[in-house]
Amino acid sequence: MEWLVDASAVVGLGWYVVLWALALLGCWTARTRYRTRPHSPLASADDAPGVSILRPLKGLDTNLYENLESTFTQEYPHFEILLSVADEHDQALAIVRDLIAKYPHVNARIITGLSSSITPSSVDLFHVGEETVGVNPKVNNLVRSYREAAHDILWVIDSNISVAPGTLARSVDILTRSPSQNSPGRRIALVHHVPFAIVHENCLGAAVEQAFLNTNHARMYLAINTVAIESCVVGKSNLYRRSDLERVDGSLKPKPANVDSFTRKCGLSAFGSFLAEDNMIASALWHELDLRHDLSCDTANNAIGKMSLADYVWRRVRWIRVRKQMVLAATLAEPFTECFVASSIAAASLRHLFAVSPWIFFPIHLVAWLWVDFDVCESLAGHPVPSGIRWRFIGAWFIRELLALPIFFLAIFGNEVVWRGERYQVMQAGRVTSTPRRVSYPRKWLRWATTVDHTNEYEPLATDQLT
Repeated sequence: MEWLVDASAVVGLGWYVVLWALALLGCWTARTRYRTRPHSPLASADDAPGVSILRPLKGLDTNLYENLESTFTQEYPHFEILLSVADEHDQALAIVRDLIAKYPHVNARIITGLSSSITPSSVDLFHVGEETVGVNPKVNNLVRSYREAAHDILWVIDSNISVAPGTLARSVDILTRSPSQNSPGRRIALVHHVPFAIVHENCLGAAVEQAFLNTNHARMYLAINTVAIESCVVGKSNLYRRSDLERVDGSLKPKPANVDSFTRKCGLSAFGSFLAEDNMIASALWHELDLRHDLSCDTANNAIGKMSLADYVWRRVRWIRVRKQMVLAATLAEPFTECFVASSIAAASLRHLFAVSPWIFFPIHLVAWLWVDFDVCESLAGHPVPSGIRWRFIGAWFIRELLALPIFFLAIFGNEVVWRGERYQVMQAGRVTSTPRRVSYPRKWLRWATTVDHTNEYEPLATDQLT
């Protein structure tokens, strides 16, 4: 059996080398793509294609005013903004009205059911409500905006995201360039932006979430999209063409160009049964139309407010359980890509093959791994991690790495997820069904972390202030 142990050690060391190759690729991509962000000629071009910006809203997300304002201030000559709500008493409406009044030259309107426009001088809502096409509330909120958008190019951007003024122009540059300019020689059907977390509240869960998104997640996200052998998209901020989306249905089966889309359910409404509709849309464009995605050199700045450690844990559990049903093999491989698991495999392999002491290897590994993650974070941020929060960031990074494996085991043995207080059952291919009862965190030992101080968040607005 000695040969089997030798072979396992060689495989383990080979796996570690592959992980480092991906880590360095992600680091290199962050350095080359994000440290310099060029000005796009489309920012001042009279013939720039029109873009409809779709922003689904629900409640007062952290930094909501600044997030929405970042789309009003895009340096692009031809765009409209459609802001959709599902509830006539939604607190986001007051902020939207303020922004529409502040930027009267921007073509912006609120999608409000039967009435789809609003101006500072006409603010009565005749009917508000979402169109239900599935269990995904975001898709239900977006359907009317999707249908009423004036332009073929759509930019769907979450309400907790802000972007730089040149983001739209640079993204349209990529979306409209000739297929011959793309490395796979195929047309780009979707442009996405790597999430970059910005913490607005001093709490442990938010710090751990920031450490995850800005290091481990960003590094692997950039590496996978650079290799580009499979679709890998997070839907915080995506540009695509409605005409392309109208040709896909989420089956991930190739579609001949001459097949009539009216014979099947296509377009945005076809993705209402998926919780991760953004990932499924990207996969459908990739597999059904044989088109490709690309990243721009911009980040989707994700504002993180009050988040307890339990909030972070159950958020990670949710998306692992969704991914398990969508890409099982990749999900099962995920623990072996984590810092401590990968280093344990490498240490055992090196000890067996070359008699290298783990006490020598582990410190070198941790310092090198942390340095790469810091470099990725600083490349995306455009500046070093501030000295005042550096040790706090390192502490959150270690907590994230230590929690990775326990969270995985908690997530892998179950199919139920909680999103915005509602329970969903995740089924094959990532489709979900909802259950009617509202839920709380099921672990008593986590209740200590669910208590959140809301004193620094937006104050609820009275109903008469929303009209």
